[in-house]
Amino acid sequence: MPITAADIYALAPYAKTLGVEFGRLKAGSVEARLPHAVALSTGGGAMHGGALMGLADVAAAVCAALNGGEGAVPVPATMESSTHFLRPVLGAAAFAMSRPLHVGRSTVTIEVDIHDDQKRLCTRVTQLVALKRPR
Repeated sequence: MPITAADIYALAPYAKTLGVEFGRLKAGSVEARLPHAVALSTGGGAMHGGALMGLADVAAAVCAALNGGEGAVPVPATMESSTHFLRPVLGAAAFAMSRPLHVGRSTVTIEVDIHDDQKRLCTRVTQLVALKRPR
């Protein structure tokens, strides 16, 4: 069953609150976009690192859930996250692409690359996400 942005917003309202927009929603790759907003910026107009980490966490959680196997959609829970800020995001939006590095029975390791609108790599995040089955 395909998942939609509306499904994600219903299951994880923070994604909508943050302003995350979704493109591709496939097990092998999730694409998400976070438009620049003054409320999400820091000194010099760069997008705040916390906003970028929020974007990465949402994209990783969706990717992990899509890799959860058959049956009910699992509830993702981030267990560990490592973020490398390589350059500021200064443009109109941040673009995240998440992909699974390893899919286990109850965890998924996800890598998320965040680019600016000039396609420069700005942030790389690696997460270990637990998959909890709803009761």
